[in-house]
Amino acid sequence: MNEIAIAGLIMTGVAGFFGTVLALANRFLRVVEDPRIEVVEGMLPGTNCGACGQPGCRSFAEALVQDTTVPGKCTVSTGEAIEDIASVLGVDADLQEKRIARLHCAGGKSSVRRVADYRGESSCRAAFVVSGGGRACPWGCLGLGDCDVVCTFDAIRMNDEGLPVVDVEACTACGDCVDVCPLDLFTIEAISTKVIVQCSSPLAGDQARAACEVACDACGRCALDGREGAVEMIGGLAVVRIPSRATEECTFRCPTGAIAVIEGEQFQEMELVQVRRSRHA
Repeated sequence: MNEIAIAGLIMTGVAGFFGTVLALANRFLRVVEDPRIEVVEGMLPGTNCGACGQPGCRSFAEALVQDTTVPGKCTVSTGEAIEDIASVLGVDADLQEKRIARLHCAGGKSSVRRVADYRGESSCRAAFVVSGGGRACPWGCLGLGDCDVVCTFDAIRMNDEGLPVVDVEACTACGDCVDVCPLDLFTIEAISTKVIVQCSSPLAGDQARAACEVACDACGRCALDGREGAVEMIGGLAVVRIPSRATEECTFRCPTGAIAVIEGEQFQEMELVQVRRSRHA
């Protein structure tokens, strides 16, 4: 028998051996996937936004079938779709309150004093490195729209003041804007949270107002006027501690409009801020 024939027999034997091993592994080690996973995945929106706490819709479907999460965790699906998923799985929908992104800054172009002209890359992260893009308040929104660019749901637009406006209907609470903002100005809040402090500056008094007309000046009136524990002054800045107890009374005597009641799209228009300031001056 020549060498070519021997090599052929050896290769045939090796192929047969590994083929047998693979066949046995497939028979005895195969993991049978629950067919409901595919069904549930097909009922999900397919946005893979991660707002549910899972890396994507497929993982969320697997978690639902394994009963380690609830359908209501999907903030993108409609209530009807969530009920349908719950019906397929025979579980409670556990509909949860919608959560949305909120911006903690109202310092637009007409409110913040500029100390220099920024002429670098049109990116908030780039401007952040260069002394805050020339704004007197280095803690406020830089206005270059990184959040707008990163939002895959078109839930953010930049207005004429250079501030991002959150569309509460389109927002899925995916958190991309939270991650991209170099100043941590976005938080994910329950939609029922109506009283928002639209400032992140630690400055107080005249120093705060000199940098931004709508800054929190640490007067503390919001904490005094609201229900006990609703708003606290922490490091020269008002902080809503108990959203359910924070009512519009907290905002009545704010001299700058830094704390405001937000309805619908988020941004306290500058004309309203000016009216409030003159009313309580």
